[in-house]
Amino acid sequence: MDHKQPIQVIGGGLAGTEAAWQIAQAGWPVILHEMRSAREGQPQHLTPAHHTDDLAELVCSNSFGALASDRAAGLLHTELRQLGSIIISKADEHHVPAGGALAVDRGVFSHNLTETLAEHPCVELRRGEVPVLPKDGIVVLTSGPLTSAALTESLHQFTGQDYLSFFDAASPIIVGESINREVAFLASRYDRGEAAYLNCPMNREQYLAFLQAICAAEQAELKDFEKETAKFFEGCLPIEEMARRGEDTMRYGPLKPVGLFDTDRYGDFRAPENQQYRPYAVAQLRQEDKAGKLWNLVGFQTNLRWGEQKRIFQMIPGLESAEFVRMGVMHRNTFINAPELLHPTLQFKQRPTLLAAGQLIGTEGYTAATAGGWLAGTNAVRLARGLEPVVLPTTTMSGSLFEFISSATPKHFQPMPPNFGIIPDLPQRVRNKRERYGVYRDRALADLTAWIAEPSAYRQTVAANS
Repeated sequence: MDHKQPIQVIGGGLAGTEAAWQIAQAGWPVILHEMRSAREGQPQHLTPAHHTDDLAELVCSNSFGALASDRAAGLLHTELRQLGSIIISKADEHHVPAGGALAVDRGVFSHNLTETLAEHPCVELRRGEVPVLPKDGIVVLTSGPLTSAALTESLHQFTGQDYLSFFDAASPIIVGESINREVAFLASRYDRGEAAYLNCPMNREQYLAFLQAICAAEQAELKDFEKETAKFFEGCLPIEEMARRGEDTMRYGPLKPVGLFDTDRYGDFRAPENQQYRPYAVAQLRQEDKAGKLWNLVGFQTNLRWGEQKRIFQMIPGLESAEFVRMGVMHRNTFINAPELLHPTLQFKQRPTLLAAGQLIGTEGYTAATAGGWLAGTNAVRLARGLEPVVLPTTTMSGSLFEFISSATPKHFQPMPPNFGIIPDLPQRVRNKRERYGVYRDRALADLTAWIAEPSAYRQTVAANS
């Protein structure tokens, strides 16, 4: 292995961890750089959003999204299981109850991944900032939305382009014992999966008072990025931004009251005689750890001042005495203009030995970052071995996502989460949405199976038929 030049992966988030693992599992040496450090004897260096120096730390939520394979995130999970993803494997291993979602005990999940990578004979984990893009060798850039100022400037000089940015935020986490179970009831929406969410129902009067309090609350100072031009990503709006958009915005978003029932206390909300007991809004909490000691407020990412958060969120029925172990925080996310810069192989057009993945390239969500790490790591090894890089079938969720971010209109490019809208149309229209998504899934998994068996032959077949 000494004669092989190590591949460098910059950034130990989900994408970087996945990329480094795929490189190492292929028997090629990899140096995984992670600037975050909070350990004795090392310089203390964290980001505005991270709390540990573990690899693949989950910042905003502990959920990877829907489990069902006829959902966009669930299909991407299934594809990554077929591809041998370490991230999804560990997520499955450390899952916690979350109804129809794949959620994990985030502390155990990240710590286990850190140990697993550190023990691999082909992995060298280096702590410390990489301030300049390495000029030589094969490099995978997965530095994420909080890329350091120095590395951002180096990337800017390399591409000659300015960067797009938006504000992202994380939800508060609450001690489970402090939640009033006489008010909050356990259920999953439409009874899908196990009863896994604590639901805090509000009547109209309570909801409107809550809405008014949020709109009048004081927000935290944006500090170092207050002078920057940025926008919110629509898929991760702060709760106060939703509140300002109108009375019903939260009720059609994270506080929607539909599909939740507590027959023991309120009767069946579906029964006509019990319509007067139907909640006007419902705040949900999702289990954060296996023991159920911690719960996060679903969809309550926020930049309110911490004192305001405690005061206002304790207005939610069932959270009157809530104890917060982490308040909501807000941070800046940066992403490159991928359509102008990247191939669907995730190689930079102006330097094929430089690849990128994760939120930095404009994919949104944990699972999408993982998929990008898988592809970038796989192609990095192929390049090292003198092989052609691969592209995933565009009929798969992963393939369609990377095709989109490399071919979208650059002028209007925005971060894109996995969704069925970017997958090529079916030969015949299926009117029922759930059935249509099932057909998309079946085609995707069949094509991925064929691609895994012979990726180069499959790619040639697709090109001939397109």
